[in-house]
Amino acid sequence: MYQPIQSERLYERIVDQIERQIMAGNLKVGDQLPAERELAEQFTVSRTAVREAVKALREKGLVEILPGRGTFITNGTQSVVRQSLSMLMKFESAEGYSNLVEVREILEPEIAALAATRVSGEDIAAMSEAVATMDTALENAELFVEADLDFHLALAEATRNPIIPILMDSIIDLLREQRKLTGLVSGGLARGQYHHKKILASVVQRDPQAARQAMQNHLQQVREDSSTASATKVV
Repeated sequence: MYQPIQSERLYERIVDQIERQIMAGNLKVGDQLPAERELAEQFTVSRTAVREAVKALREKGLVEILPGRGTFITNGTQSVVRQSLSMLMKFESAEGYSNLVEVREILEPEIAALAATRVSGEDIAAMSEAVATMDTALENAELFVEADLDFHLALAEATRNPIIPILMDSIIDLLREQRKLTGLVSGGLARGQYHHKKILASVVQRDPQAARQAMQNHLQQVREDSSTASATKVV
């Protein structure tokens, strides 16, 4: 089943050096790496080794290759985290959704409360647009779910804390799957929409306590609908 462990390959040393440069801030998002030939000269290696290193960096989400333009540093952190969390959920099955709700219960009530103290007119417009879309999509789960995600991401943006949208974006695929699950429960979309409107109204009124409570009520509904879906073997 297992293969003998091989010594570190040449391209892995290149990957390690570039990763260190990224961690040190010497290479930033958007920076372009030198051309393949130039990198080979700088590392004193073959172009094949450089090619393998770039391929490995791309698989890690640290660079993107734009045809005709070159290779650029990109922020692959969210993508890597998202993939890891998605894999975890696949193994945990229905129990994973309960764990996801628990994480949301820790984060999102405080996100809603903070948003209520910092929200801008632009944020309110974005959330209102998402709610309006959901109103027209109670019979269209796919459209509803995407507008639902837009609503929660707009709420995260309204906190004015740049870390919070990144945290929410890292679990966006999990939220999408969970929302599809609860949408299959009879009346699930309508119940979710009721709570979205309560959250929005509290944020518009700049009432952090009401926003916190409205989000807590919403997540209780999500927990109950997820449990119902699991019990009826919708998963």
